[in-house]
Amino acid sequence: MNDVILWVEKYRPSKISDCILTDDLKTTFQTFVKEGHVPNLLLSGGPGVGKTTIAKAMLKELDVTYMMINGSEESGIDVLRNKIKNFASTVSMDGKRKFVILDEADYLNPQSTQPALRNFMEEFHKNCGFILTCNFKNRIIEPLHSRCSGIEFRIPATQKPKLAGEFFKRVTSILQEENVEFNTKVVQEIVIKYFPDWRRVLNELQRYSATGSIDSGILVNISETNMKDLVSFLKDKNFKSIRKWVKNNLDNDPSRIYRKIYDTLYDEVEPTSVPRLVMVIADYSYKSAFVADQEINMLAFMYDAFQEINFK
Repeated sequence: MNDVILWVEKYRPSKISDCILTDDLKTTFQTFVKEGHVPNLLLSGGPGVGKTTIAKAMLKELDVTYMMINGSEESGIDVLRNKIKNFASTVSMDGKRKFVILDEADYLNPQSTQPALRNFMEEFHKNCGFILTCNFKNRIIEPLHSRCSGIEFRIPATQKPKLAGEFFKRVTSILQEENVEFNTKVVQEIVIKYFPDWRRVLNELQRYSATGSIDSGILVNISETNMKDLVSFLKDKNFKSIRKWVKNNLDNDPSRIYRKIYDTLYDEVEPTSVPRLVMVIADYSYKSAFVADQEINMLAFMYDAFQEINFK
C-alpha cells in the first residue's frame, strides 16, 4: 500500500445519508439542512462515532464556508482568538453565515480558553455559527452548554446489530477498492472489537493492510499494546506521544495494561526504582476500578512514572 492518504479522510462520507449513524441522528441533521438554519451545536459522544463527519457533511450540503479547529492541538487563547476573529469578523462572499467546527472542545482549558470561546460566540454570532464536538460533555463549562443545542451520539442496543452490519459492509468495500485481500472473519472481529469507533476500525485496517492482506495472523497483535514505543516515550518524557499512546490503547482492559507495563518496565528501570514503580502501578491500577475517566487516570500514572522513576 503506497497511498499515504489516511483512509478515514479518503473515505469520509460527504453526505448525511451516507453516514453510519442512527436514523434519528441523521434526521436531525437533515432537518437543519432542509430548514436552512443551524443553531450553535454541542455534539458529544465517544471517539470516532461520526460527530465531525456529519457536521462537515451537513455544512457541505448547506454549501457554506467553514473552518476547522482542533481543540487538542490549538488550545491557546491567542491562537483561537486570532483564528476565529480573522475568519468570523468578515462576511462570506455569498452572504451566508459562516461556521467554525471546534473539534475536541473538551480539551480546551475550562478556566481560561472555554470562557474566551463563550465570548467569541457572542461577539461573532451574526456572522458565524459554532459547532463543538467533545468526547466528554461534562468537561464543557455550563455557559457553553447554555449557548448550544446539545446532541448526544448514542446507539441504542436494538440498533447496534444493524449499524455494525453497515460498518462491516462499508469496510469490506473499502478493502476491495484498495485491492487488499482479507479474511472475512478477521475483519468481522476488528469491527466488533472497535465498534462504534469508525475511525479506529479504518485506522487499524489500513495499518494491518500494509502487507497487502489481512488474515488471522494479525488477531494476536490487535490485542497487544505496543510496549516498546511506550518505554521510548517514557524515557524521552514525550508527553504528547504518551497521550496518543494512551488514547490508542484505552479499549484494552486497564488492569491488563498496568500488568503489561509492570512486566515491561521491570527490566527497564534502575533496581532502586523498582519499589517505587510497584507502588505507582498499584495505586493507579486500584484507582482504575472506579474512576470516571480512564484516560486521565492513565495519563496521571504516566506523568508520575517519568517524573519519579529512573530508567537504565
